[in-house]
Amino acid sequence: MFAFYCKCNNCKGNNFMKTESKILIDNPFIVGKYVSEEYFCDRLEETKTLIKHIENGRNVALISQRRIGKSGLIEHTFQQPQIESRYYTFFVDIYGTRSFAEFIYILGKGIFEQLKTRDKKFRERFAQIVRSLKVGFSIDVATAMPTFDLSLGDVSSPDITLDEIFEYIDSADKPCVVAFDEFQQIANYPDGERVEALLRTKIQHCKNAQFIFAGSKRHLMTKMFMSAAKPFYQSVLTMGLNPIPYDSYLKFAQEKFSDYGKSVSEEVVENVYNMFDGTSWYVQMMMNELFALTAQGETCNIDKVSIAFANVVGSQDMAFRELMNRIPAKQKQVLLAIAKDGAAKSITSGAFIKKHRLLSASSVQVASKALLNEDILTQENGTYRVYDYFFSEWIKKNF
Repeated sequence: MFAFYCKCNNCKGNNFMKTESKILIDNPFIVGKYVSEEYFCDRLEETKTLIKHIENGRNVALISQRRIGKSGLIEHTFQQPQIESRYYTFFVDIYGTRSFAEFIYILGKGIFEQLKTRDKKFRERFAQIVRSLKVGFSIDVATAMPTFDLSLGDVSSPDITLDEIFEYIDSADKPCVVAFDEFQQIANYPDGERVEALLRTKIQHCKNAQFIFAGSKRHLMTKMFMSAAKPFYQSVLTMGLNPIPYDSYLKFAQEKFSDYGKSVSEEVVENVYNMFDGTSWYVQMMMNELFALTAQGETCNIDKVSIAFANVVGSQDMAFRELMNRIPAKQKQVLLAIAKDGAAKSITSGAFIKKHRLLSASSVQVASKALLNEDILTQENGTYRVYDYFFSEWIKKNF
């Protein structure tokens, strides 16, 4: 392996490192997206399991907490040679949707955007079959690439468009794999039960595709797929996702520092990993900042951890203030109480209510339910905490 850092005009001042067969980006601790296998840590067994399910025609429900790495695992699996060469893959994030029409909009747009770099005939066939969305197709004059200019209002008949999308999937010349991220959102639609039943019927009769349903609200996902009263009952195999083992992440972190002519102490990695219970997004965010604080040839030691943490929390100050301003007063009181405790149990008990001067058990129950629904709080085994570790620290600092 060899490395060099270029500051020529062609590189516009950006550092890069070249190894024998790859180009590494400036900061190898990627946050919030999947780049390539080079920057993806572990998940060897989970990837093998997901590939096995796909190859054997099994639909999968991937259920775990948010920011643990579900999306990255799916995209990593999709880029494995045995999947990439044999299947068309589509990743559709429906987290922000609030209705069936929005779901159809995101699904149609998501499929089309992922077709842009594929075979021209495959793209054209999408426009031919999905006729109800034809108004949204155009050609970018500058790039000669197809664009999808559809607005939500153009989805006038969601049921018809869904029929057309499934017709298109079934007509593809290779099997397809469609992954829905945050699939539990459907349960919150005004007509959620009807949408679940409709999708279950379409998926059941789709012969040319497997489906992955990823979700982070365990109670909703469990109800959707494991309740005999629900349409998707016994229609999938379920997979959980635990934090990446510490030893695997330690090796990954030290190798990435080393690749760039830096080093990081084991104490730092262990401290950061334990700080967030191994939750991937938060660990990566901290390691990204620690990497940025460490000069080439320098070792990142424990004294930088508090600086990095303060930097990350401070960088989100405006977003946290806006979020706090949107939370109703009664919910805010409960949120502050839980944040101050860090991990709170028995939040409707007299002791908790008295300690934090809250109104009543019923008001705490209503407020905590609302905060859970908004993903501001999380609850597991009777213990409540603020979902975002950085937001929790910001609350303690400012309130």
